[in-house]
Amino acid sequence: MNTPQIINFKRIGKPSEGYLSIGESNADIPFEIKRNFWTYYTPEEVVRGRHAHYETEMVLIAMAGRIIVNTEMPDGSVNVFVIDKPDMGLYMPKLCWHTMQYSHNAVQLVIASSIYNEADYIRSYEDFKALQKK
Repeated sequence: MNTPQIINFKRIGKPSEGYLSIGESNADIPFEIKRNFWTYYTPEEVVRGRHAHYETEMVLIAMAGRIIVNTEMPDGSVNVFVIDKPDMGLYMPKLCWHTMQYSHNAVQLVIASSIYNEADYIRSYEDFKALQKK
């Protein structure tokens, strides 16, 4: 997978008892999981992200609320995704510039293919755009 795309996780259960969804490395999640982190209590007017990664792949899941994700790839392709169900994830490949905006009650789980490494971040949009010229 080398484009941002929605992953639909299997939902097990029923309304009367609740649901369970599972994401396993190299099955539902298209990489080996190395790190998880979550964001919450983000004010609606705040835009997070504004970066890409040289090597890290991620899956974003809205465990609660709604997250609007704007993505851009070095080839210039741009997409907007709305993730708003806990059985739906957004796969983001390496080199995917992304921004996120959250509803007031959003809880975002991020599943990542690597541990934190500051050198993996592309934080300048100009540096990201320069990748199109390579």
